[in-house]
Amino acid sequence: MTTSVTHLWRLLKWGRTLARHGALRGIEEDPLTPPPVRRLARIARFGAPIPSVPDYAAALVAIGPAAIKLGQALSTRPDLVGEKAAANLSQLQDDLPPAPFAQIKRTIETSFGAPLEILFAEFDEKPVGAASIAQVHRAVTTEGREVAVKVLRPGIEEEFAKAIETYEWAAAHVERYGGEAQRLRPRHVVAQFRQWTARELDLQREGASASELRENMVAEPGYFIPEIDWRRTARRVLTLEWLDGIKLNDRDALIEAGQDCKALAAILVRAFLRQAVVDGFFHADLHHGNLFALADGRIAAIDFGIMGRVDRRARIWLAEILYGLITGNYRRVAEIHFEAQYVPAHHSVEEFATALRAAGEPIRGLPVKDISVGRMLESLFSITRDFDMPTQPHLLLLQKTMVMNEGVATALDPDINMWETAEPFLREWMRSELGPEAYYADRIIELVRAVKKIPELINRLDEYYPARGAAPPAPPLPDIAIIEHRHWWGYALAGAAGVVLGALLLFVLV
Repeated sequence: MTTSVTHLWRLLKWGRTLARHGALRGIEEDPLTPPPVRRLARIARFGAPIPSVPDYAAALVAIGPAAIKLGQALSTRPDLVGEKAAANLSQLQDDLPPAPFAQIKRTIETSFGAPLEILFAEFDEKPVGAASIAQVHRAVTTEGREVAVKVLRPGIEEEFAKAIETYEWAAAHVERYGGEAQRLRPRHVVAQFRQWTARELDLQREGASASELRENMVAEPGYFIPEIDWRRTARRVLTLEWLDGIKLNDRDALIEAGQDCKALAAILVRAFLRQAVVDGFFHADLHHGNLFALADGRIAAIDFGIMGRVDRRARIWLAEILYGLITGNYRRVAEIHFEAQYVPAHHSVEEFATALRAAGEPIRGLPVKDISVGRMLESLFSITRDFDMPTQPHLLLLQKTMVMNEGVATALDPDINMWETAEPFLREWMRSELGPEAYYADRIIELVRAVKKIPELINRLDEYYPARGAAPPAPPLPDIAIIEHRHWWGYALAGAAGVVLGALLLFVLV
């Protein structure tokens, strides 16, 4: 079992690495940064040579694969991190140093118990892309089909296990101090991250996800998922059909090839809505490196290691929330938040609707290029704090994916209006899901389930049924700081854990 000293040493080392590459400068210069955090950032860089230009990519590569995921998410959001930082982080998509081919060959042969020459007629030793978890090689099967072969980096499972174990340790120490840290539920966030990475490190499971998504997306002909070669797929090796296309972040090349960038952006938005709202199973790693424009105008997606699921009830809530924001029905959006128990019951639905209106009205009807994302996020974060809304870990992946999807769509078409693009799709789906047939079918199911619960409800009636005229629930009492006798290193430990964990978990909270 890893000791506390080891965890603390890792955190301090990561913080020092961030500082040495200038990656903590933004924290120091941001006027909204709390003074204690700003002081810790200065301590972390004390005595280190700080470059004039921050090198975020190099810092995250030096920390390890888990931190690289932060850069991949932020590289699609120049509106949040700035154009220069986004350009610097974009190299994390597929421009990392590859593992030696001898190790890759050994992994393939061990996975299938056969020499490489038996599996492939041709195999390019130089990878076409090397990312944080795996690298991809071009090959030709013995049947003559051109394929892409994805292979996990050697030792990657052990590296992730160590990093996540320290994240969990830091989260536990940060959360125990209550307040805002407890509301954000860092331990739940890390637990969710562990689940995501467990799936991403199993390439056979990734193949199954791609296969399921391919079946679902038959209804969206403009969106293509490559076919999996199951004979050459295992836990550490994934083989799928080769795609020739242009990455969606190369807008000049797309225009030169005659691609309609506005149409591509619309396809991207519709495809995501179909995955998240209709099927409840969505591609959750939609950065530029995973999306291509094919010659026939379709969008092709690759890299299915991170996938998300949303149950039907949550999908209906999501569709109604989005549609309510589009149409300005803030009262209904507020009601859904209370029905879903995202907002504690002691708050007022009307007050919450007013807060949503304050955040939503300034951006309704505007193209994305005219929307201040920073101002919008500031309003939304203020709402979550003012209404004591705890972080919902099961929705974090969906929230992050929506942000990434918007970033890619906006890069294709800066004038796209996300609301107008989504409105017809959501309206039609809600009509089918919430129409009379669906309504009565759901009511019958609910009635049968309710009848089954009657005996238990009768037994617990006295405990849970409030007396007539009872007062509404009282608001929670504020946290009172209890003075305890602590050593100075205890405070330093909590502070260091908070700063470094906050930086490394930013990608799931954005």
